[in-house]
Amino acid sequence: MRSMLFAVLAVAVCAAVLLSQAIPERLQKTLNLDAPTPFVVAQGDHLRAVNRRLAESGLTDDAQSMYWLARYQGRAGQIKAGEYLLNPGMTLDDTLDMLVRGEVVQHAFTVIEGWTAAQLRSALAADARLIDDTAGLSADELVQQLGIDAGHIEGQFLPETYFFTAGSTVSALLRRAHAALNSALEDAWQDRAEALPLSSPYEALIMASIIEKETGQASERRTISGVFNRRLVKGMRLQTDPTVIYGIGPEFDGDIRRRDLVTDTPYNTYTRHGLPPTPIALAGRASIDAAVDPEDGEALFFVSRGDGSHVFSKTLADHEAAVRQYQLKR
Repeated sequence: MRSMLFAVLAVAVCAAVLLSQAIPERLQKTLNLDAPTPFVVAQGDHLRAVNRRLAESGLTDDAQSMYWLARYQGRAGQIKAGEYLLNPGMTLDDTLDMLVRGEVVQHAFTVIEGWTAAQLRSALAADARLIDDTAGLSADELVQQLGIDAGHIEGQFLPETYFFTAGSTVSALLRRAHAALNSALEDAWQDRAEALPLSSPYEALIMASIIEKETGQASERRTISGVFNRRLVKGMRLQTDPTVIYGIGPEFDGDIRRRDLVTDTPYNTYTRHGLPPTPIALAGRASIDAAVDPEDGEALFFVSRGDGSHVFSKTLADHEAAVRQYQLKR
């Protein structure tokens, strides 16, 4: 009996020696790759199946070595699920290290300044790398799901680039974008200018969304903010076309007409004083900062030159002259 035990131990020792010497050598062979290749480890996949799939895909001629070395090193159960990018020159040893460390591919999604919440949801739904767990939810239902205190979805996500792994959910990305918006808005509000005619961070966000839609050149953000903030102080209507367009909604055909300016909606700043009830778009950090730090000056009007820049005027007469020069001629 004792001799049999010694024999088993001897075989085990020999196997361990062979494993520690031969397999690492085989693991230094490079994968059969000419270009970067995605490879997915599904949730629940074990290493033997992963190794076999590598071989069946033609990525390696060795369907066993990586598994046995991982068993020997105690790492067979440590691989992480996710999408990986295998690159030319990688060895099986490199691949095992990548799987154990969980170096999954990070995808990027950019939220664009000036988008509406509806445009953002449409873009997210069209991204096949994300699981849309918000499909079929109304805007109000999504507000509840995400826990948005404002009670309205518009303007509640910060335009930035967000990184995620394949299979992430739309709601998870939206929660990150909303948290980033709250952080940026809080920081800006803490540093706001004195005597600002805005009473809350939410009003600052509404103002920022208007600035976002009106600004064609980044250098004009604070100047435009100055015009709108001064108009609020003086009790003047903001009279800004983007709010009217937002109030028209999906029926807007691309041309704003006089009848649109005189048709009252909660968002028509030609017929109503003060800010509209909600933001009208997603405002970036620069517009949020401009909303709470308007440029000093006396201009109360501005009109587009047609090239993204504006002419700013102190008096209505000067403004009407600029309108004739840059708008009516066109």
